[in-house]
Parts: sequence; structure tokens; C-alpha cells
Amino acid sequence: MANKNIEKAAKRLRIKRRVRKKILGSSAKPRLSVFRSLKHMYAQLIDDQAGATMVSVSSLSEDVKNGQKDKAGKISVSKLIGLELAKAAKAKGIETVVFDRNGYQYHGRVKAVAEGAREGGLKF
Repeated sequence: MANKNIEKAAKRLRIKRRVRKKILGSSAKPRLSVFRSLKHMYAQLIDDQAGATMVSVSSLSEDVKNGQKDKAGKISVSKLIGLELAKAAKAKGIETVVFDRNGYQYHGRVKAVAEGAREGGLKF
């Protein structure tokens, strides 16, 4: 069983490296990187040229925790993360981003973050 999990993680890392060759974030158009764990979801806007995180939102942040009281399920919380990220990005003057799915399939929670960010006004 452990061998299967190691192979799955290695496969995701190979996909991540392949995708990251083509994606580069700048201060004008940062990279929206998504990380998915079993319990939580993390999204951040990264300026790769400066090597700095500009905005970060997760399911552990206070804004999301307050907003998820009426939401049930991981997908709805993920959409809320996208909305909060878009709101924080708008406050910093960021309009367009490059989406980095980080080796995950564009499905489920990853897709929900992207849709939430689009609803919040970000363009990718």
C-alpha cells in the first residue's frame, strides 16, 4: 500500500514539474498556486521573479472560517477560498493571474478554487 502512495506522489510531482516549466508569475500577473491536502485547501498568489508570496488564503484563515459556518463540504469551502483570494488580490490591485493547478487534476476542489476566483473578478 505504501508503495502505491509513493508512486502516486511521484507522478504528481512529475506533472507539477512539467506544468511549471511553462508557467511563470510576475508582479503584474502572479501565479495562483493551489495546494490540496486531505483536510485543508491552500491558495496563494506568487511573484516568481521576486520569489515572494503576494497573497495567501487557506481553509485555516479567519475570513474563510467565519464564512464557512453556513457552508458544508470541502468543495464549497474551496470556492469560498477562491472568492477570498480574489478579494485580497483586488485590494492589492491584481486583476489577472496565471493558474497553477500544481499537478492536481482540474476537478473538484481545485476547480472550485478557480471558479471562486473567477467569480471574485480575477481573470486567467
